[in-house]
Amino acid sequence: MTFYTESYFMHQQQFNSLVNYAVILVLILLVLINSFRYFRHQLQTRYRDLGIIFFLLLLIFAGLQVTNLEKTYSQQSQSLQMRPFIRAVAKDHGISPNKVVVNSTTLTDGIIVRFDKKDYRVNLSPSGDNYTLTRAHVVDHRVIIQK
Repeated sequence: MTFYTESYFMHQQQFNSLVNYAVILVLILLVLINSFRYFRHQLQTRYRDLGIIFFLLLLIFAGLQVTNLEKTYSQQSQSLQMRPFIRAVAKDHGISPNKVVVNSTTLTDGIIVRFDKKDYRVNLSPSGDNYTLTRAHVVDHRVIIQK
């Protein structure tokens, strides 16, 4: 079972987006270089063909990046709710927010909160403005904590 700390929500890395931006930048440079070569040597169509291939690859990666951005925006808006929840649990129980971990990146009914080596199930109100913790026991005791 994977648990997440408050610092995980503060420093979520978006390595995939960075890689996609780098690939898009390289493809833009390749399209520009091949366009320059094609206009310089108009009789050689291989530069035109390479330019078309690089341009199509650029369109594919740009589309993937737009999809990733939409997904990331949705996940970030949902995970923004977790930091105040973790801080509220820590404040209510008189512990440091660093000692509270949750098993989900989104605040939903039924997630597991762990602190003081005990697990609790979260029962959220329909409006989501209050919660109840019920003692829970997990089946799989192997825990991975994402910081």
